[in-house]
Amino acid sequence: MSVSYRWVIVAVGALMTCVALGAMFSLAIFQEPIATATGWSHVGIASAMTLNFIVMGFGGFLWGAASDRFGPRVVVLIGSVLLGLALVLASRAETLLQFQLTYGILVGLAASTFFAPMIAATTAWFDENRGLAVSLVSAGMGVAPMTISPFARWLISTYEWRPAMLIIGVAAWVLLVPGALLVRRPPAETADTGTEFAADGARPQLSKVFRSPQFIVLGLTFAACCAAHSGPIFHMVNYATICGVAPMAAVSIYSVEGLAGLGGRLLYGSLADRIGVKPVLVAGLLVQAAALATYLLVSQLGEFYALAIVFGSAYGGVMPLYAVLAREYFGPRIIGTVFGAATMLSSLGMAFGPLIGGWIFDTFANYSWLFIGSAMVGLGAAAIALAFPPLARQKPQPALGVAP
Repeated sequence: MSVSYRWVIVAVGALMTCVALGAMFSLAIFQEPIATATGWSHVGIASAMTLNFIVMGFGGFLWGAASDRFGPRVVVLIGSVLLGLALVLASRAETLLQFQLTYGILVGLAASTFFAPMIAATTAWFDENRGLAVSLVSAGMGVAPMTISPFARWLISTYEWRPAMLIIGVAAWVLLVPGALLVRRPPAETADTGTEFAADGARPQLSKVFRSPQFIVLGLTFAACCAAHSGPIFHMVNYATICGVAPMAAVSIYSVEGLAGLGGRLLYGSLADRIGVKPVLVAGLLVQAAALATYLLVSQLGEFYALAIVFGSAYGGVMPLYAVLAREYFGPRIIGTVFGAATMLSSLGMAFGPLIGGWIFDTFANYSWLFIGSAMVGLGAAAIALAFPPLARQKPQPALGVAP
C-alpha cells in the first residue's frame, strides 16, 4: 500500500505545483492586456509578482514548519481554498493598489502552501529514487507554461482579462480541493541513520541548522539561482513581442521553456541519483548563465525556441535538486522547515527580477541590461554552489570520516 501510494503523492504534488505556480506566473500573460485595459504601468503590474515572491518566501517557511507539525494535508487544503479566492478577488480589482494587494499578497500566500510542503512530503515517502520523485513533483511547474499559460491567453482573447482570471480562480478550486484530500503522511517515518546535526533520528536543533555552512550555501545558491532567471522568465513574452514575434507565438516560447523544464527535471533528477547532486547542480547553473547571456543575440522565433530548450531545461532541472540536498544534509524530521526557509531565501532573490525588468524596460525601452545582469548573477550562483560541503552519507567509521 505504502509503496504504491507514494506515486499518488507524486501525482498530486505535480498537479498542485502546476495549478498554483501556473496561476501565479500567468501574470506574465495578463501583464500587457491589463496595462492596455487599465492604463496601469508595467512596473506597477510587475510589482504584484514581486510581492508574490516576497510573500511566498516568508509563507513557504511558515507553511513548511506547519506541515512538519500538523501534516501536509491541512496546509495544502488551506492553500487550495485561498488560491481560488485570491484570483477571484484580483479579477474584481478596480485600482492598481487593490490588484497588488490581492494578486501580490493573497496569491503569493496561497502558492507558498504547495511547493515546500509537497516537496517535503515527497522526500518523506521515498528512500530510493528520491531525486527523480522530487523532480516529478517539481515537473508540475514545467507543465504549467504548456497548460495554464495558453489557457490564460485563450481566455483573455475570448473574454478579456477580468473574466479570464475569474475562470482560472474557479478552476483552481475544482482541481486543488479534491487533490488536497488525497495528501497524507507516510505510514511510518522513513528510516534515518541520523546526520551530523542529529544522531539516531533525534530532532535537529534549528539554531544549529540555520548557522551551518550547509544551509548558508544552500540558501545563497538557491537565492542567486532564482534571482538570475526570474526576470527573464517573467518578461520573456514581452521581450519576444518587442523582437517582432506575434503575441500567441511569444506565449508558445514560454510553453517551450516549460516543456524543456519538464525534460530537464527528469534528466537532472536522474543524473543526481546516479552521479551526485553537487556536480549536476553546478553544471546546470553554468548552462543557465550561458543561456541568459545568449538571449542578447536572438531575434527570430526559431532562435527563441532553440534557446528556450536550453534555458528551460537548465533552470527547470536544477530547481528540485535543492530539496534533495536539504533532505540529505538535514534528514526527514525538519525537512519542511529547512526547505521552507531555503525557499524563503530563493523567493526573496526571485522577487526583484520582475520588478527590475519592468524598471529597465520603462527606462531604456529594451531588456539588454536585464539579460546581462541576470547572466552575471547566474555565474555567481554557480560559484557559490562550488562551496557546498560534501554529503556525510556514509558514516560507518566516524573516526576516519575526514572531509576532503
